[in-house]
Amino acid sequence: MFTKKNAEQIKVSPDFTSDIRISQGFTIGDLIILSGQVARNEKGIIVGNNIQEQAKQIFKNIDKILTSLGSSLNKIIKVTIYVLDISDFAEIVNIRKRYFSPPYPADTLVEVKSLAAKEMLIEVEAIALIKGEVL
Repeated sequence: MFTKKNAEQIKVSPDFTSDIRISQGFTIGDLIILSGQVARNEKGIIVGNNIQEQAKQIFKNIDKILTSLGSSLNKIIKVTIYVLDISDFAEIVNIRKRYFSPPYPADTLVEVKSLAAKEMLIEVEAIALIKGEVL
């Protein structure tokens, strides 16, 4: 029997994306789908001058959202990482090593011409579980 699930918008505070008509993400059943996260701190300022520094802020932001929903970085099952320069691939591998452990999430890495602001070097979107474990 098919059970219909509603999608609930994820609300964060402060929300720096509401003025550009983006939701931070949605929960659907036990699944969390996050919009791309960037290295904005609590004041809305992009922090970090390199991929590693920006990734640290991004994963801090992702962790804050996931924790507020009863999840964690350990429950991420899929990430999409957008970078300005694919030659930063070795740095991306280090980022994966720092924030993930086996079994690693499914991952897509995409080189893009630009991101939403000139200071942005990386953006990460994620899908995570609320309940259950990643086996």
